[in-house]
Amino acid sequence: MKLSLKNSPRKFWVKTLIKIAEPVLINMAQGTLKANMPIEYVNPERAKFAHLEAVGRLICGIGSWLELGADNTSEGKLRGQYIELVKKGLVNVCNPQSDDYLIFDEPYQPLVDSAHLAEGLLRCKSQVWDTLSFENQEIIINALKKTRLIDPWNNNWILFPSMIEAFLLEVRGECDMTRLMHGVNVYMNEWYCGDGYYGDGPNFHFDYYNSFVIHPMLSDILMVLRRHNLGEYTFLDAHLHRLRHYAGHLERLISPEGTYPVFGRSMLYRTAVFQALSQACLFGLYNEDIDPAQVRCALTKVLENQFKSGDNFDKNGWLRFGFNGHQLKIAEEYSNTGSMYLCSTVFLVLGLPETDRFWSNPDCEWTSLKAWKGEDVFSAMYIKD
Repeated sequence: MKLSLKNSPRKFWVKTLIKIAEPVLINMAQGTLKANMPIEYVNPERAKFAHLEAVGRLICGIGSWLELGADNTSEGKLRGQYIELVKKGLVNVCNPQSDDYLIFDEPYQPLVDSAHLAEGLLRCKSQVWDTLSFENQEIIINALKKTRLIDPWNNNWILFPSMIEAFLLEVRGECDMTRLMHGVNVYMNEWYCGDGYYGDGPNFHFDYYNSFVIHPMLSDILMVLRRHNLGEYTFLDAHLHRLRHYAGHLERLISPEGTYPVFGRSMLYRTAVFQALSQACLFGLYNEDIDPAQVRCALTKVLENQFKSGDNFDKNGWLRFGFNGHQLKIAEEYSNTGSMYLCSTVFLVLGLPETDRFWSNPDCEWTSLKAWKGEDVFSAMYIKD
């Protein structure tokens, strides 16, 4: 279906998201994901989890856009189609009777991507989850509960059981409180490093895992706790203060040309680098020196640089190994084709309607572009915790 947003940035964002998502979602819905998804990998032992990685990470990224629901606009009609694809596909991949049934109970990777899936379902709860039949909801819940057999590593992974249990609490009112609260308590009491950054484990790591996992999952878990008046939900206010500050750092990492530094693990995740920035915008969290439009303009330039040429896709539209093109050396031991679909999380801000100031404010320059042109910009002060 064609979109009628003329040549707006939002139209480009939606078209790019659909280009990334379509091969996964169509094959999920048709029950042909295992048959048709090509798999590149470093370690063959991790290849068997690639399908769940693609599903969980993509739902995590597309969920907030789907939550706007179907309407009579061209974009709204497109959302309606994709909501149905997601609903049908999720039942296929979670149903043990389906040819596309995925692995949920083997150590260790299914814990990671079941958490991404749970987070994505929270992000589209009213439009996807709540419109599934109880029977189909139970199929998905039973699959997610299989991950209770898997214990996390002592790093960002401790948030994955917390995320799954937060989802179960939200949709069924019951959960394993120990698995839910462990990750929250450790990040709240032990692993904050200062200036908006958390450790990926007891130590700080110079990479993007604060945006890939830590900030977004803490936000979504703590919001569930607040809605249910459980645990340390009051930590949410302090955490969102840190998220706003960290998002400001991410905006400043976007160069005048619309590129960003390539460092740390998992650069195959591409634009997932900016998940925390997109989530902060979705929540309306901006530093005082930030016009929402400058984030839109900066991220649009990043998306153009990364996806407009098509070098990141194979001939059938699946993501290829690499950061910007087909680059095999950048892959870590745990990487496979499914891993890369976390890039879709940059699109969280599509969960804001066209009328929101993120989309409607006039174009303006972002921080590094202004600074390198000699214009005044605010100092990036340390956060006051």
